[in-house]
Amino acid sequence: MTESTVRIGLVLPDVMGTYGDGGNSVVLRERLRLRGIRAEIVASTLGDPVPAELDLYTLGGAEDYAQRLATRHLIRYPGLQQAISRGAPTLAICAAIQVLGQWYETAAGERVDGVGVLDLTTAPQPGRSIGEVAANPLLDGLTQPLTGFENHRGGTILGHQAKPLAAVTKGDGNRVGDGIDGAVQGSVIATYLHGCCLARNPELADYLLATVVGPLAPLDLPEVTLLRRERLAAPRRV
Repeated sequence: MTESTVRIGLVLPDVMGTYGDGGNSVVLRERLRLRGIRAEIVASTLGDPVPAELDLYTLGGAEDYAQRLATRHLIRYPGLQQAISRGAPTLAICAAIQVLGQWYETAAGERVDGVGVLDLTTAPQPGRSIGEVAANPLLDGLTQPLTGFENHRGGTILGHQAKPLAAVTKGDGNRVGDGIDGAVQGSVIATYLHGCCLARNPELADYLLATVVGPLAPLDLPEVTLLRRERLAAPRRV
């Protein structure tokens, strides 16, 4: 972190930003500002190398073609991998899980080498996983249920080095029948939860921020409490 400003990396929002996933970086910035901590969002698109020196990073979802563009870009410009190797906290949503993994297979059957920072692989499922998700966190430091919206055809299998983020109580998560969502490995937290994820899950947002700025005082935001109550009670399909 710089002396006065936390720098939040928004990685490839031009190709990895489905379902408003770019809002995760906004949530991080605003939760810091509400506590009197200066923060800024640094976006890097396909026209930019990803900076390696930022404080934390967020990546969102993407369709197949955009996902391949993002994968090639991150391999060509490995600033994100360098940041992860030094322990920069990183939130990866949906397709970003697959991009950061060892390989993923498209719906057309093409296998694409991933960035390789997560020990996991992804292949198409017979049908799409779509609808509301609720899950109990398995990561030390998180105690509140996680909530989000999933929409993905890929089914992700974790290797030995990646641990699940949460145990699913409603929805599919990584793959139909596995009962888990997401992956945690090193400084990376990955999940299939859109929403945007951190607006629905403020405890997770503060967990990421605390790794950068240290312990944070709680925020009393009644509208967030109401949002969580509504979404956790929402039916799987509308």
